[in-house]
Amino acid sequence: MSPLPLSTSLILVTILPSPRDLEIARVLGWYRIPLRTAPKVIAVDYLAFYQTAAFGELKWKIEFVAPVLGHELVSRAELMRVEPDHPRAHEEYFKLQLGSLERLPKPILAQNWKRLTFLYTTGDYLLNAETLNDLVVQSEERKVLWQALRERASQTQSYVAESMELEFDPVVLATLLGVRELEGRYEAGEVSD
Repeated sequence: MSPLPLSTSLILVTILPSPRDLEIARVLGWYRIPLRTAPKVIAVDYLAFYQTAAFGELKWKIEFVAPVLGHELVSRAELMRVEPDHPRAHEEYFKLQLGSLERLPKPILAQNWKRLTFLYTTGDYLLNAETLNDLVVQSEERKVLWQALRERASQTQSYVAESMELEFDPVVLATLLGVRELEGRYEAGEVSD
């Protein structure tokens, strides 16, 4: 797979709630989507990451994409082993295995869009977009996009997760992920997905 999407690649634009999530994608090579809020089709070629207000001066833009190598359904506790007491620890999440994050040649700015959940687009739209509005697939191309998504949804064997069991010392993992305390942080209202 090429570093940047091909014009025909299926892209799912997702949100990065925090810089920590960008580091998880970059260092550990995965991204999580809660099953209860997941889009209908996750068998796409690439994820494009929309950076939220948590990114400070780097907020409200897409700077990075990553190829999707596979996906599996796991509990949040399996994903975030340093947070076993999280309120959603037993909820199911899609874990999307990713290739290397690639920086887009130019960031795609939000302009008027500030909130986003998921958006499907193509590599052609992504590579030519200046704003999020430019990612919206129009007219006849929209029918082609939805047909491609329906075909992907019906291909259950398209993506097979490669299981990579890496054991990290919980203290090292907490340091990598920026977790300051392993216990008691959710009582203070610091709960995120």
